[in-house]
Amino acid sequence: MNKEALTTNSRAGAVDDGTKIVPVVCNNNCGGRCHLRAHVRDGVVVRISTDVTPDVAENPQLRACLKGRAMRNRLYDPNRLKYPMKRVGKRGEGKFERISWDEAVKTIAANLRGVIDTHGPESVYIHYGTGDCGAVRGRESAQRLMNLLGGYLGYYNNYSAACLEYTAPFITGLRDTNSYQTLAHSKLIILNGFNPAETVFETNSNYYLARAKEAGAKIIVIDPRLTETAATFADEWLPLKPTTDAALFNAMAYVMVEEKLFDQSFLDKYCIGFDEEHMPDGVAEGESFTSYLLGNSDGTPKTPEWAAAITGIDAGTIRRIAREYATSKPSQLLQGLGPQRHAHGEQSVRAGIALACMTGNVGVLGGGWGGGEGGTTLALPIGSLPTGANPVKAKIPVFLWTDAVVRGTEMGEDDGVKNGPLKSNIKFIFNLASNALLNQHADINRTAAILRDESLVECIVVSDHFLTPSARFADILLPCDSSLERSDIGFPWSGQKYIIFGNKAVDAPFECRHDYWWLSRVAERMGVGEKFTEGKTEEDWLKFLVAEARTKDSEFPAYDELSATGFYRKPPEEYVAFEKEIREPEKYPFQTPSGKIEIFCKPLHQMNNPKIPGLPKYIPAWEGPQDVLAAKYPLQCIGPHFKRRTHSSYDENAWMEEVEPQKMWISVQDATARGIKDGDKVKVFNDRGALMICARVTRRIRPGVISIPQGAWYAPDKNGVCHGGCINVLTSQRATPLAHGNAQHTLLVEVRKA
Repeated sequence: MNKEALTTNSRAGAVDDGTKIVPVVCNNNCGGRCHLRAHVRDGVVVRISTDVTPDVAENPQLRACLKGRAMRNRLYDPNRLKYPMKRVGKRGEGKFERISWDEAVKTIAANLRGVIDTHGPESVYIHYGTGDCGAVRGRESAQRLMNLLGGYLGYYNNYSAACLEYTAPFITGLRDTNSYQTLAHSKLIILNGFNPAETVFETNSNYYLARAKEAGAKIIVIDPRLTETAATFADEWLPLKPTTDAALFNAMAYVMVEEKLFDQSFLDKYCIGFDEEHMPDGVAEGESFTSYLLGNSDGTPKTPEWAAAITGIDAGTIRRIAREYATSKPSQLLQGLGPQRHAHGEQSVRAGIALACMTGNVGVLGGGWGGGEGGTTLALPIGSLPTGANPVKAKIPVFLWTDAVVRGTEMGEDDGVKNGPLKSNIKFIFNLASNALLNQHADINRTAAILRDESLVECIVVSDHFLTPSARFADILLPCDSSLERSDIGFPWSGQKYIIFGNKAVDAPFECRHDYWWLSRVAERMGVGEKFTEGKTEEDWLKFLVAEARTKDSEFPAYDELSATGFYRKPPEEYVAFEKEIREPEKYPFQTPSGKIEIFCKPLHQMNNPKIPGLPKYIPAWEGPQDVLAAKYPLQCIGPHFKRRTHSSYDENAWMEEVEPQKMWISVQDATARGIKDGDKVKVFNDRGALMICARVTRRIRPGVISIPQGAWYAPDKNGVCHGGCINVLTSQRATPLAHGNAQHTLLVEVRKA
């Protein structure tokens, strides 16, 4: 891109009315990172605009979506937290009184010291989740502090992609994915639960789908809903039943075996476990993937007819799609993160990889590894605030933190604890810019009961912009600044080669402060202040990170230049995951025990757990369409992301409510059977809880499935019924068997007209 054009269009400058245009960053937790421009007049942001650099086809603008453009509303919302406060009612009541920053810091330090001295550093937990994805943010600041104080209880996995990230190393050695630029080379693109038109995952992912479509690619969308991506791009929509993705993929694999459409040479050279001739040593005969597909091992051939009864997709369609995927070279199977947030989400990841191997699409331009989108290794060489090493080696699966509160010392390897056993239950929680303490965690009623019990967690410190449902459970509640009120750097999730620099556009209002600011004062009270700050402010750390990046990339701009332009960007690359492993397998073997892609995984097989098989088998889900509980709760419920929120951020924003109100999608068939009309208020319930929401009666969702967008704020009445439409009053805390990950999309409910 022309550097002069970059600086001319993005550099901070004044216009005739005295408005200063300041490059800022959108640090929402959505995966994309977009360039914003704050129009500032008399110390007030009067407007937000986005990227105005030349929009080149091969290097498109980093334009913000409607959430980023509505950031000013959040900045000046009258309900924004203004002062430090302490709890005065029962925990969870949301009753607080104003205190000084000095009292807040003193109270936090005293409680932290008491918990560490009594229970040890392992009793301190820095909560997952953040609505502020910058380089110097609260989570890393808290980790840095705790590492100076003896450590803290760590976690692994995340709520978004636990099954994908945990399982991929068993099969391919690591998680890696093509860049979206490669889509233009695909003849066929299958999107399984991937909806970039509404769920931004990389700033321009939707743009690259459009380019692929223009280049002639056929696009098939597999999803229980006719999403905006499907409505915009799909040549065909397959509305399968949730939790049955692996059955669909198994049946497609069966067709390829039956009709000899698979790439035998690829499988022989790069894979183990596909057939009996290519199995690991010491495994009994009949355990290969082919044996499973043909029914040799269990007596049930995985035919399209078998899968049709499970998935709701007719056998003829399954056969046709299998043939198209096998013969349209190259093809990409892109799995979104929703399908692996199910009861056996590990299996859909593995089954997709097996299909990609059978068709020889791994490591090929325009092909894909089949496991899941996101996660390329292209990132620029710039990091975040150094945290140091955690002296506490024990870790828990992030989704099981509530278990670690009530029975941490009882948890072991079967619960996914690493380097255990735990020496203490969780007693102190830092919850910084996160609504996952309550709202985004599963089974809200159980979670709330745990948090209310002050004999369990002794102190909860929350820093946020608003009194969120999670913030209501704080003992100390702190008002945080926003990304427009400090300088920071934003990184795209999937490793595309750019970063966004955000300048401080305006001062933070009232007594709002950055987490690093007050944590440095806590560090002083606890005797580690100098080690914590090293004499650096937040901006000093940003300068440090930029200087470090410049030692690794000679073209990386100096701090002042980066601040002026607002981003640093290299031309997008057509990155092909596992390309070097396919081109030079002797030099670059897959990072697995065999050095190959392990369709059959011996380490998993040796766990001797039917829920964690050595092969990518379909396993019926609890609370899935085949569960006997369906007689009582006959509707499967899913909780997709959608365009008005980033997780739960922006749920408070009135503009976003106008864009798309919180409504439950229900099919015409299911609505008619229940006497429900479009716009009616309905009650959705199961044994865990209930919520009230307005119905959207539509033909864009398959019968037997309802959809409630995740992220709505929990708003219970006196009986505990949520009137905010928060799906997590219904979801389960039961974790997936291998990754111990989030299975929140696996739930059964019933709906009645209110």
